[in-house]
Amino acid sequence: MSNSNVEICPVCGVKIIRSIGGDRVIFSSGPVGTRARLWARVCNYAKKSGCINQDQETIGKVHENDYYNPIK
Repeated sequence: MSNSNVEICPVCGVKIIRSIGGDRVIFSSGPVGTRARLWARVCNYAKKSGCINQDQETIGKVHENDYYNPIK
């Protein structure tokens, strides 16, 4: 994997690895996720300029289980 396939968001520091099969998001803890999950849990709330995960076409469809839902 070359470094040109890796993006690091200057806002939250998350690492996004671009690939043909779908981008993978490396969170600081927990399993690898998607751009949709990143948007639902971070970008949707941060809304800071410089965020690299704001393009709806790139993010894709956000599902209900992408949002953070703590066990009650």
